[in-house]
Amino acid sequence: MPRASSSRSPRPRSSKPRSPWRRRIVVTLQILIGLAVLAIGALAIAVFVAKSQLPSFEELKSSPNGQMIRVHAADGTVIVSLGPSYGEWLPYDRIPIVMRDATIAVEDRRFRQHPGVDPIGIARSVEVRLEKGRWKQGGSTITQQITRTIFLNNQKKFGRKFREAILALAMELKFSKNQILELYLNKVYYGGGAYGIDAASRKFFGHGADHLSLSEAAVIAGLVKAPSNYSPTADAEAAVGRAGVVISQMERNGFITASQAAGADPQALKLAPEPKQNSVRYFTDWALPQLDLLIDEQTAPLDVWTTLDLTMQRAADAAIRADAPEGTQGALVSLDRDGAVRAMVGGKDYVSTNYNRAVTAVRQPGSAFKLFVYLAALEAGHKPEDQVVDEPVTIDGWSPRNDSRRNSGSVSLRTAFAYSLNTVAAKLGQEVGFQTVADMARRFGITTPVNIHPSMVLGTSEVRVIDMTSAFASVANKGVKVTPYGITKVVANGQTIYTHEVDRSHVLVAPFVAAEMTDLLQTAVNTGTGRAAQIGRPVAGKTGTTSSSKDGWFLGFSSGITTGVWMGRDNNRPVAGLHGGTAPAKAFADYMRVATASRPIEQFETQVTLPEWQLEPDEESYFGQPDNGVSGVDADGNPLPPPVAGEAQDGEETMEIPTRRDPAAPVPLQQPQPGAPVPPPPSGQPPAQNPAPQQRLDQAWIDRVTGRGNGAAPRDGRANPNPPRGSARDRQDERPYQ
Repeated sequence: MPRASSSRSPRPRSSKPRSPWRRRIVVTLQILIGLAVLAIGALAIAVFVAKSQLPSFEELKSSPNGQMIRVHAADGTVIVSLGPSYGEWLPYDRIPIVMRDATIAVEDRRFRQHPGVDPIGIARSVEVRLEKGRWKQGGSTITQQITRTIFLNNQKKFGRKFREAILALAMELKFSKNQILELYLNKVYYGGGAYGIDAASRKFFGHGADHLSLSEAAVIAGLVKAPSNYSPTADAEAAVGRAGVVISQMERNGFITASQAAGADPQALKLAPEPKQNSVRYFTDWALPQLDLLIDEQTAPLDVWTTLDLTMQRAADAAIRADAPEGTQGALVSLDRDGAVRAMVGGKDYVSTNYNRAVTAVRQPGSAFKLFVYLAALEAGHKPEDQVVDEPVTIDGWSPRNDSRRNSGSVSLRTAFAYSLNTVAAKLGQEVGFQTVADMARRFGITTPVNIHPSMVLGTSEVRVIDMTSAFASVANKGVKVTPYGITKVVANGQTIYTHEVDRSHVLVAPFVAAEMTDLLQTAVNTGTGRAAQIGRPVAGKTGTTSSSKDGWFLGFSSGITTGVWMGRDNNRPVAGLHGGTAPAKAFADYMRVATASRPIEQFETQVTLPEWQLEPDEESYFGQPDNGVSGVDADGNPLPPPVAGEAQDGEETMEIPTRRDPAAPVPLQQPQPGAPVPPPPSGQPPAQNPAPQQRLDQAWIDRVTGRGNGAAPRDGRANPNPPRGSARDRQDERPYQ
């Protein structure tokens, strides 16, 4: 019987179908791993490509974002900084350790560990974003920030962040940590136009960044987050608070001890004063555009050294502000004997109006233009003692008049200039030629058009203050041309690329002509309306007042300094009481007392004793009201009323000041000083008081007053062998100045 099989037939294996989700997860993981590998490969390729295209370290050091210009005054003080300021590049070894530590502590405390991108910092930034609902905390490393500064911008876009990360990784591969930190501390923006710690230290603390205290380093390091918010000059309290945060972070991360943190006191820091941006800007606005003509450097930072004297500039600014009448503007230019501009004021306030009236505005100069008329006459052979007839004159239908409405007959050129006789100026212009006068003005540096109408001799052509000042400076320089300049040298990267050279070879007139002109110019200051310009040392100058007192001028020189002052309204409207011998002359004196204080007193080659009274009209046409010859001015520069005859002011002798009167009325003269001759009234008029023998205002009278007729020594100190004028001696003997 067959044996029953003891083995059991095998059980069919049950195959459970796989979960579709498991399969999908596996496939997804495989795809993600593959993509990650591809991404890492692409990232590596991108980083290495970026690394190969990065500039060298030296090239990165020398790539500023714009040209920085620092302007120095004559004493080296920085008066203006223009463009981005980079200061001095500090190598890593010269950067104070406290500055490095402060930056790392507050900006990127894992700087020494990460490869350029900090995953922990990014994760924290994302966490804060989810909590606050907005991006409040950045995750950028120091490497990313310097990459953004050099190569990118501050747009908050993911595309820019991705490029920033690629470049940061490439920077870490190519440069060392120390090099990256050096780039960062010399290039990052710290506010106020300052790029780099050296520029920031100089701006806020007044010294370089190679020596910084803990508090100073904390203030500078705290600026990077928000330069405009934490700037010490904008918000000192915010800057101090931010510095406290930096110090706390330094202590927390082990850069400083608790005692060092406690000893730091940011509140005790003294900030460097902000450069004054007022009147010095008139000067820099004029001088700096000249760089385009002087140098070719367009990228390297420049240090521009100028002629500006800050003490003189402050005095000039104060004089214009104090003496210009209310509602008017003023301008002042002051030149040294070689043309160096020591002070320039183009208006009362640069902040309210930056229009530079010293170099841009053109105004009529009034009788100050007679400088060129008399220069032309002296060059043509006239001498200060030459006789000319003051008489009515008509030239091409134009009839100028004198202030007195009368004529004095035969007078010397010195007398005509002393009393600003318009008829004599017109006759001289006609004699030498109006074209010759215009040529003389252009020869002496007048750059504006000069008309050749007869009235041009009275200053009807418009001129600039700086041109007129240059002309007077050339006379003071014995006839050698003086060209104004403001830049002495330019330095780029430690190398001097420009040095100014003074040209003293251009002779405009012979020295004796300039000396004779100086002789005449003393009259306006020694007597009459120019008395307000006296400063206790020899001064030569000339006033100028235009029709209806629209413009007032005074230009003069002393001790090697030539200064021109103008006052008036921008709309060319009349100014009550404005005359060249009042407010402008007072401003000239106020400024020149300061400008010449440290200079030795210089006597002019020509010494002249002149009359003690002067009727200088300064009326520059035959219409309108001329100057009244008043020599006294009040604190505002306006003319004082004439004192009552017989009453003496405090500390003064009794004197009657001539005033404008009716043409038919007699013109009283000053009372004589003790022992001095009494000047007579005009011919044909009876004396008002104390009848005395009638005298004529002629050269014989001038000779008696100046002592030439009684054996007094002439200006050269030698005995005068010539008899008084009026003798029959040869005319050549009547010229003691030849």
